[in-house]
Amino acid sequence: MIVALAGGVGAARFLEGLVRVAPPETVTVIVNTGDDAEFYGLHVSPDVDIVIYTLAGIVNTEHGWGIKGDSFNALEMLARLGRETWFQLGDRDLATLIHRTDLLRRGLSLSEATAQIATALGVRSRILPMSDQPVRTTVRTAAGWLAFQEYFVKLRTEPEVLEIAYSGADISQPAPGVLEAIHTAQAIVLCPSNPLVSIGTNLAVPGIREALVASSASVVAISPIVGGGTIKGPADRMMRGLGMEVSPVGVARAYQDFLDVLVLDVQDAHYAREIEQLGIRTLVTDTIMRTLEIKEQLASETLATVLA
Repeated sequence: MIVALAGGVGAARFLEGLVRVAPPETVTVIVNTGDDAEFYGLHVSPDVDIVIYTLAGIVNTEHGWGIKGDSFNALEMLARLGRETWFQLGDRDLATLIHRTDLLRRGLSLSEATAQIATALGVRSRILPMSDQPVRTTVRTAAGWLAFQEYFVKLRTEPEVLEIAYSGADISQPAPGVLEAIHTAQAIVLCPSNPLVSIGTNLAVPGIREALVASSASVVAISPIVGGGTIKGPADRMMRGLGMEVSPVGVARAYQDFLDVLVLDVQDAHYAREIEQLGIRTLVTDTIMRTLEIKEQLASETLATVLA
């Protein structure tokens, strides 16, 4: 079994290639839920939905989130009713949220609701939220503390991040199946996601980091930092604001206690020696996933480093 720890868009693009080079049924994805929020009384799990929609083949590929061909009639009506609409939710996307919220109100756990949604949409891989308990990522800026979606979507990641907190993490538990998946994995992949607020939030749940350290499987990560920045998302600015080195070396240090291999883009090959001095092997390849072929090649090469 292959276990992947994932955030949103970057992770989903990698997973799209992974399930084409490995049987989808052998892939378990542990997804960040620190970005979860409530809008219009509905439970939104952005990263979970991005992963599910991508693996179901219905994601809006232009944005990397939402559903392709979606309409926004409900959002337009909400705006007329005086509601804020900065968090863009299409009509079909809202249907998913209505269904999830109803399942949760009936007493299902988040992991049970996630499994039902994934199965209904034809996803053959196992999708697990990192925890069934609420863990909420918040960031401190010069203006004070902000909920992650307010910082990420409403303010377009413009404020400098001075501190990150994972509210509720200390009393959370890994969702059922998470630790078992890590303990029995043949290979563990950290997708090219933000090491602070995607993978980092996963690692904040008690027991997950410890399980990675104890795992007998090799652990490989794909660096989300390429050429001194990110392809998508604010990871570079967040790392800089917290005093971390914005390079694959900074990523390697964040995972140093459990990481065996770090995958670098070709333009960052010069960091390989410094990373290997940390006791972490490197793989240098094309990590910018412009096409499906590159996604498949990256997934294939990544797996080969830990399954050889």
